[in-house]
Amino acid sequence: MRLELRLAPTESQRLFALTIVIGLVCGLTAVIFHYAIAVGERLLFNRAALASDQLWMFWVVVTPTLGGLAAGLLLTFVFPNARGSGVPQVKVAYASPEGIVRLRDAVGKLIVASLQIGSGASLGREGPTVQICSGVASSLGRLGRLTSSNRRRLIPVGAAAGIAAAFNAPIAAVTFTIEEVVGNLDQTVLSGVIVAAALAAVIERSVLGTHPVFSAPAGLGLPDARSLLVYAALGLAAGLLSVAFTDGLLFLRKRFRDQKRLPQWAQPAVGGLVTGLLAVAALSWLGVSGVNGGGYHVIESSLSGHLPVKVLLVLCAFKVVATVFCYASGGAGGIFAPALFMGAMLGGAFGSLDRTIFGHGPETMSAFALVGMGAMFCGTIRAPMTSVLIIVELTSGYGLILPLMIANMSAYALARSLRPTPIYEALLEQDGIRLKAPTGA
Repeated sequence: MRLELRLAPTESQRLFALTIVIGLVCGLTAVIFHYAIAVGERLLFNRAALASDQLWMFWVVVTPTLGGLAAGLLLTFVFPNARGSGVPQVKVAYASPEGIVRLRDAVGKLIVASLQIGSGASLGREGPTVQICSGVASSLGRLGRLTSSNRRRLIPVGAAAGIAAAFNAPIAAVTFTIEEVVGNLDQTVLSGVIVAAALAAVIERSVLGTHPVFSAPAGLGLPDARSLLVYAALGLAAGLLSVAFTDGLLFLRKRFRDQKRLPQWAQPAVGGLVTGLLAVAALSWLGVSGVNGGGYHVIESSLSGHLPVKVLLVLCAFKVVATVFCYASGGAGGIFAPALFMGAMLGGAFGSLDRTIFGHGPETMSAFALVGMGAMFCGTIRAPMTSVLIIVELTSGYGLILPLMIANMSAYALARSLRPTPIYEALLEQDGIRLKAPTGA
């Protein structure tokens, strides 16, 4: 009997083993989610856009509308806790003593978000990946018979693994988890977060490849210090845009919830309808898409410097409106990718301004698009360390650290001054939930 007790793994040993398993499983789960969205886009929205003659306009409007309707039915009657981004739900779970993210909700998030984003909703996959992988981690913690405090520690471990795999950015995943989910530097949590993020990134890279999410021209940097003034102006513009975006989202979300005419299950269809109409306008007027989904391929075009200023500004405005309607109407999807999209479009426009003023080369457009992504992310999500590191890891480029820091801090300071409450906390407050300041795990 004593020998059996000595051979039985201790709780700390089970916790470490589960951390490794979570990193591997969450890496695979994030890849499955990535492929599910890609298949959905290929079968639904992309097929609609390729329809013959003028029928494509009809199908580009109808497809995201029906996708939103189907998502609304699932979210109302089957998976009610899978609505929204997923990050607020994870923050609530980590703040509670039990520390539980239900696997049913994680599975529901994967199914509904794949359907809605695949059919054309202007939402991102990164936030949902946080909830999905946190649900996996929480379930494995219960299977491992951990105490509630250690189960709670596994929630940020799953969140970090999800972000690392979604963005192919393990370092940014660690800082985001510490900044946004944990809120402090608890050593036990930090070590698990680092291990899981690294393992999840290894799995993601082994399946999807080692290339960065976005391909930026090599050698981007700061050839002229005068451009720092334009970068600072870009940061202020991104701060203003992020506040307009979050305020619009919160205002419209409250309006949807307060109105009585349209049932809750039908509301996400409104977001799909608005997105479809804007996508038709963008395709027929500008000849480009990107209003739907995360818009990664259009971000790539902006990083290459090939998009005219009119296209950049119009797409930025369309993306703001489409994302506000898709999220506020109660869909399942995140705001990470849309925020990066808006920032890339805004940054590209400021790059054109820099070229006009100082006569710089076309690579300036790429540099400003990258910095705009970080600034908009910082102003919207309020994770200043992550906003710098995520751009560095997404592009494997280090030459823009100084412009990134200047623009990001400008955006952060202005957005925080105009709206002190960050977006995720504001969303929770609308739901009647006010989180306490973190006190450690």
